[in-house]
Amino acid sequence: MIAAKTILIVEDEPKIAQILADYLAMEGFESRIVGDGLYAVEEVKMYQPAAIILDRMLPNVDGLTICKQVRLFSQVPILMLTARVEEIDRLVGLNTGADDYVCKPFSVREVVARIHTILRRTQQTQTTTSPSLLTFRYITLDCERYSCISNNEYVELTPVEFRLLKTLITKPGVVYTRDTLIQHCYDDGRIVSNRTVDSHMKNLRHKISIANEPPLIQAVYGVGYKVA
Repeated sequence: MIAAKTILIVEDEPKIAQILADYLAMEGFESRIVGDGLYAVEEVKMYQPAAIILDRMLPNVDGLTICKQVRLFSQVPILMLTARVEEIDRLVGLNTGADDYVCKPFSVREVVARIHTILRRTQQTQTTTSPSLLTFRYITLDCERYSCISNNEYVELTPVEFRLLKTLITKPGVVYTRDTLIQHCYDDGRIVSNRTVDSHMKNLRHKISIANEPPLIQAVYGVGYKVA
């Protein structure tokens, strides 16, 4: 599920989160609010927001950890909120992956303006460049050369396997049905059974698996496949 104008607000103070959501609504955005750091990363994977407003201090999992985890699979713009002015320089120095920082207490209008600025910058980058590399966890795909690197080692994939993997890692967390995968990976109108997709997936999972690592490709019973 993709919501191009959805902003994920990860903030444990309900009043602050709701004020942000209200102001964002006036600017044409929709918002999802998460009050516990434990659920933030799954929300990002599931809803793929246009940007994230991320509080530094959260229950269970702090903002820095969330930011680093998100950067393993997504370049979604992140605006981090911190309660101390002097912490901003330290956060920048840590290279946490956040795109911008705002200190509490803040002007809600400033936060919304920063979101607009971040989105304009990223949209300009997306329209002026066409990256051929896709990276997720330990996998890197070169879409121009049809090559796959798994854990820094070249892996030979068939064209169908490559298209399957590309489809999955383009939207981590999204569950693709077998019929959808067939449409993405076979463009010549041939009739392909679900068993054929399962066979390709079995081979693909074997080729890119790494010992002691959770499986990259996960089967969702009765539905299809996803990467996580």
